[in-house]
Amino acid sequence: MGTITAQEFAIRQPYYPAHPEHEAYYLKIANGIYEVIAKDDFGSGMSQGMRKHLAMTLAGYFQDIVADAGLWRSFITANRELFGWLVPFHDLSEDYVEFELNREDIEFLVWYDCAMLDSNRRLVSPLDPGLVGLAEKIFEYLEVRYDEAPVNEECNIARGLSYTDPEDQEDIMHLARWLFMQSWLLAPAFAATLQQIALEPEVRDDREGIVLQSRFDEAVTEYPTGPLALYSPEWVFLLLTGKLPDTAYDKQPVDVPVHPYYQKFIAATNGRKIAYFSNYEELNRFFIHSMGWEKGERHLDQFSDDHDFVLMVDEHKGMLLAKNIAKCIADPDNPLYDWNYASEHAIELLTQRGLCPADLLKFIFANGWLSDAHFLDSDNHQIVGKYHDFIARCYLQEYYRGD
Repeated sequence: MGTITAQEFAIRQPYYPAHPEHEAYYLKIANGIYEVIAKDDFGSGMSQGMRKHLAMTLAGYFQDIVADAGLWRSFITANRELFGWLVPFHDLSEDYVEFELNREDIEFLVWYDCAMLDSNRRLVSPLDPGLVGLAEKIFEYLEVRYDEAPVNEECNIARGLSYTDPEDQEDIMHLARWLFMQSWLLAPAFAATLQQIALEPEVRDDREGIVLQSRFDEAVTEYPTGPLALYSPEWVFLLLTGKLPDTAYDKQPVDVPVHPYYQKFIAATNGRKIAYFSNYEELNRFFIHSMGWEKGERHLDQFSDDHDFVLMVDEHKGMLLAKNIAKCIADPDNPLYDWNYASEHAIELLTQRGLCPADLLKFIFANGWLSDAHFLDSDNHQIVGKYHDFIARCYLQEYYRGD
């Protein structure tokens, strides 16, 4: 049975390459959690690498709350400000104490690591009995050690920094890199983004790794990450000030002119902002006869082999198109809606990057039209209905929060 090495643990710490006094204690905690996971039925189904990563995630959480290092506190604060609740998917018990050890926190983190990193459990329900059972065992392991756990002050790398002080900018950039690349809370969600970057042609052809490292550094400033898909300035501002910046609220643009497509679209659809087309020929006819595009042309011909289109118009942004998803949308006026298909595939709109444009997804949810979405091996549609914005942020990242 594998164990987490001192080096595997150390490189994920915010103070690395230093090795403070209490690092060995928390490495021991991580390996203790690993043993709990490996002996559990749900945990034994994970790869050794997945078990190690989950153990280090939970050891990172434990170290953070013992020292009040601020990352978990920031997550809870952001949830309260954005959504009005503290921990996703859970009605908190009377025993829940903010910023201290809680079983609901651990249940969420076990789900989060699995959803982001375990391809076999990517769509596991947050309330899966096996997952909850494993979380309970980990909670019991940590609970008996909580009161005596030493405070590792070295993990408080945000303490004392000022967001506006020029002299702190180098340390703030170090903080941002750690948050995105190694931190126990943000790095799991950033993994898929890093994989996308590694597959870029110019990166694959770079044998010395210079382009790869440059793209990774750019990604820290360009892309959102973490369970809330916040950008690095938003995470750093939250850690340093205890509140979210205005940019985190995705406000609607103001004083933007009406797009020229808007009036034509709603005139053709009797005032509706959305239309459905079973095949490319129907879609192309709409472009020509309703939108006034050039006759005799095959517009957007790259979609000619696709089907089940959804076309939406935004008053300020114009039209956006999605393919192969119309069957999932339970709009009463959607002739293509298919309950059987939607029951199996609707969850993909929130979890598969690039499948459904963010503005369309938000419009669908605002109208209650993705009512069939649920996690695998669960018929609990209420979870997705209540937490849809969080779920989309977590899985889709820049595809949901980007422009």
